Amino acid sequence: MYAAIEAARRGRKVILADRSLIGRGGATVMAQMTVAVGLEEDGLDDPAHHYADTLAAGRGLCDPAIARLLCEEGPARIREMDAWGVGWARENGAFKRAFAPGHDRPRCVYVDFLNTGPAVSKTLRTQLNRIPEIRRVGDLLVTALALRDGACVGATALHLSSGQPVSIAAGATIAATGGLTRMYRRNSASANMMGDGYALALAAGAELIDMEFVQFFPIGHLAPRLVGMDPIMWDPFRYKLGGRLLNGRREEFIDQYGSKDEGRYIVTRDVATYAILKEVEAGRGSPHGGAYLSFEHCSEAELRGAGGPVIDRLAENGIDLTRQAVEVAPIAHYHMGGVRVDAAMATRVPGLYAAGEAVGGANGANRLSGNAITEALVFGRVAGEAAAAHAARNAARADGAAFAAETERLRQGRGAVDFNPAAMVEQLQSTMQDDVGPFRTEAGLRRALEALRALRAELVAVKPAAGRAYDTMLADWHDLETMTRVGECVAAAALARTESRGAHQREDFPGMDEAWRVNQVLTLEGGALRIARRGVPQ
Repeated sequence: MYAAIEAARRGRKVILADRSLIGRGGATVMAQMTVAVGLEEDGLDDPAHHYADTLAAGRGLCDPAIARLLCEEGPARIREMDAWGVGWARENGAFKRAFAPGHDRPRCVYVDFLNTGPAVSKTLRTQLNRIPEIRRVGDLLVTALALRDGACVGATALHLSSGQPVSIAAGATIAATGGLTRMYRRNSASANMMGDGYALALAAGAELIDMEFVQFFPIGHLAPRLVGMDPIMWDPFRYKLGGRLLNGRREEFIDQYGSKDEGRYIVTRDVATYAILKEVEAGRGSPHGGAYLSFEHCSEAELRGAGGPVIDRLAENGIDLTRQAVEVAPIAHYHMGGVRVDAAMATRVPGLYAAGEAVGGANGANRLSGNAITEALVFGRVAGEAAAAHAARNAARADGAAFAAETERLRQGRGAVDFNPAAMVEQLQSTMQDDVGPFRTEAGLRRALEALRALRAELVAVKPAAGRAYDTMLADWHDLETMTRVGECVAAAALARTESRGAHQREDFPGMDEAWRVNQVLTLEGGALRIARRGVPQ
């Protein structure tokens, strides 16, 4: 949405295409937490401090130009959102700011009572509705980018309601498709987060980077049963109240894993994930296989001050935080890797740009808490500006030939197919969770690659043909095609990286290896993946 707004401000007409309702799918609308930004207004912070913490969290693999852009432009985007009425929480006229993991000071702004993501989405939707140059089209599943003379000139999509192929010609194209965490059995993702943008860009000739780094949110809700609430809702409570992480013996344990927590939740997500799973592995987990998160030291007044109406929703689920601890465990939450871009969000394919979580390189081996919405706003604005400039410079547009091959591919297939996409998705998610999850081994990764490639080969024989309205089988088939390809990228990169760094933990190669202070870049050549090592930009 931010990319569309910026491109329109630069005088371009924009089509904003999405498979769901505009501004109501993807990750942002689900985010309940905080937004990292180095605000200088009180002299206690600035973008340089935010940048230093981002680099530290990235374990030596961040692209400094992109990470610096994220931190330096963040304050302007937060203030613009404030002017648009997002409703950042304030105290005595100043932005309220909370501590978050990996930050050296309170830095993260928020909209109170777990409402940050919905408020950001609503604010951007309101701005979109005021701009006639932006045409919003939902119900489109993009299946391929259109190329002409090596440049991206639009995309081909499947219109889900009619089952018909749709050609979209464009002077420039931005992939703002989010991450891949739906590929895991335990995930915090919306239903359309399976790595579409990565697969589309890779097939069009773009490079992917850092695909092995999948961030697991350490305190995803595990038990008791929680209905109608986000499983990653506990972070803001920890920020505000200092919830205690305890093992099954009710002992605090983070300090045994090389970091200090001290009730403030300042340990980074990769360390917390490692610590919890190691406690479970050692037989010291909570009854459902995680750790306890306890707010029993807090009064009801303190809890209501931090959570407001959320406390009542917890009560409806039978949870009283003054009397009981909840169980939490790591859950797939974010992907540090993605499409390789420069500081203008441009890929190596002319006319193709990326924004948000689709971008790789900014976060290195581990994303700093709170950076996700910041990068969505910052990278969206920069991509919109650069794409608009490219479209203005290049008069060439797509002709029918650019869309013909993909349109024909969509129409080909079997009229009636007999396959169970739900079972295949479950098989893929189990493979990724068990063998490409927080802890990895050579044997597990090779097993995952074999399973993913076998699943991909199985798909070829059961492809449905386009043409039927509301054909969920065809949509599921395309999702599986995407997930098997992207899963292969993650597993292959993880197998190649023979060390442990950030969110990538190899049980057979513990510890960081300075020789691996490199980015891995993936390309598709003749249908086969190729992985090359590149020195981290300076």
